[in-house]
Amino acid sequence: MSNPDIAAFEQIAEKLTQAQGMIARRIIGQTRVVDETLTAILCGGHGLLVGAPGLAKTRLVEVMGVVLGLNSNRVQFTPDLMPADILGAEVLETAADGARAFRFIEGPIFCQLLMADEINRASPRTQSALLQAMQEHHVSVAGKRRDLPSPFHVLATQNPIEQEGTYPLPEAQLDRFLLQIDVDYPDRDAERDILLATTGVEDSEVSAVFDAAGLIEAQTAVRRMPIGESIVELILDLVRAARPGEGASDLVNNSVSWGPGPRAAQALSLAVRARALMDGRFAPNADDIAALAHPVLKHRMALGFAARAEGLTVDKLITTLIDQVLGEGSSA
Repeated sequence: MSNPDIAAFEQIAEKLTQAQGMIARRIIGQTRVVDETLTAILCGGHGLLVGAPGLAKTRLVEVMGVVLGLNSNRVQFTPDLMPADILGAEVLETAADGARAFRFIEGPIFCQLLMADEINRASPRTQSALLQAMQEHHVSVAGKRRDLPSPFHVLATQNPIEQEGTYPLPEAQLDRFLLQIDVDYPDRDAERDILLATTGVEDSEVSAVFDAAGLIEAQTAVRRMPIGESIVELILDLVRAARPGEGASDLVNNSVSWGPGPRAAQALSLAVRARALMDGRFAPNADDIAALAHPVLKHRMALGFAARAEGLTVDKLITTLIDQVLGEGSSA
């Protein structure tokens, strides 16, 4: 790596540290969640935040938009939400001279950071309206292609507890989320800090650390970061080990209904580089793979009924696979 590249990487890493500190002013005790959300955006991808109510998922997305300098919109997903409520629609207008013409009114998806709040409450028809946007960064309305702003990211939230009146996300849409970010309850000390910080008169102020151009530069740096051949092989070994079929272990073949596809390997390859950059390193290692295997893989695989009846969970299975695949290469 040349000296200009090293200097650029160091500058971006410093700004990322500033962004983490700025976000921590408003999001207390959720360091892992903040880091994984930043990782998803640094990779140019989307994140699915899964957690019980009251764990600052909405607040995190709002703060993320401010700190990263992105134009953001929020959509509250409900069963009666229609695709046009997200994408926009053409309306017929009559001019003063009586001429009539269609005019396209942009929906809330035309932003740089879209918060899809409680995404699983919308019908499959409405959920599918996001598929093209998330993958191709443009939408088709009335037969015309309409490009979305750059960069474009979706951070969706989902409540894992209340399932009444919800529609499970289809596998095709889950696969388009680079990471599934589980938001857990804070520990006692963090909850005490939250209590003191949020029940007073004033709230901590946050300001922009990045702008859109700076974020795109950081995303380019992630893709330019070198990745060793041994790390590539470990990523492939792990992803393929989670996929039932020829060469898989009996545990995977007997318990996994469907496993991660090539998009999982792509996501893990980008995510480990983003994590290394946030840590001020110029190349990823096996520890990065172990740290990001769960958020990359868990929403891209499902267990069969028999495995679930025996108490096996996706998290337990991924942990087992990490031990098997990275046991000897964890110091790579």
